[in-house]
Amino acid sequence: MKPRIFTTAFSSVYPLLVQKAERKGRTKSEVDAVICWLTGYDDSGLQAQIVKNINYETFFSEAPQINPNTAKISGVICGHLVEKIEDPLMQKIRWLDKLVDELAKGKPMEKVLRS
Repeated sequence: MKPRIFTTAFSSVYPLLVQKAERKGRTKSEVDAVICWLTGYDDSGLQAQIVKNINYETFFSEAPQINPNTAKISGVICGHLVEKIEDPLMQKIRWLDKLVDELAKGKPMEKVLRS
């Protein structure tokens, strides 16, 4: 059975990601930049996916191109090492969580985006 997060609407998680960052003084545009960096969506593509109310699985399967620097994303999120997560979709979801966490913790954008 699939984890529930796979079938959760991305549009319902997106505001939570933005709120998490905004509570720590970051902006919605920074969250959008992180999501676009990871997935290859541009701003209009990201907004279109939010409006379509698609689930997380579809959001990532339709992503134009997962960033080739994702191998540089490491560390623990929800008690799991992101680099050791075996399910490819769960790993992408956790990468996004990790990037937004780093943003909320005040890391500079260059470091969050692995530049």
